[in-house]
Amino acid sequence: MKKEYRVKESDEFQKIMRGRRFHNSKSYSLYIEERKEDHARFGISVPKKLGNAVLRNKTKRQVRSMLQHLAPYDGKYDVIIIVRKGYFSKSYDDNEKDLEKLMKTVKM
Repeated sequence: MKKEYRVKESDEFQKIMRGRRFHNSKSYSLYIEERKEDHARFGISVPKKLGNAVLRNKTKRQVRSMLQHLAPYDGKYDVIIIVRKGYFSKSYDDNEKDLEKLMKTVKM
């Protein structure tokens, strides 16, 4: 995923999350906000209590890889994806299907 399609700043994360528009599944929480740029942007967060830095970075790389296949970058929203505890009890394919289903509910 190119850097222009990422939400990176802490202030932007907080602003999107303060909007209180979200959808949940066992593996993810998605916070959404109408986009400000001329393309959709995605931010990924893995809380510290889910594992050490190596595991969190691996998880972010996996989710980024899933987004390359699933995400419409011409979508309507800026999205924050927060990985939840249920992510680690499923396989990569199941997590990808779960993310795809969650994004369809948002109708990106």
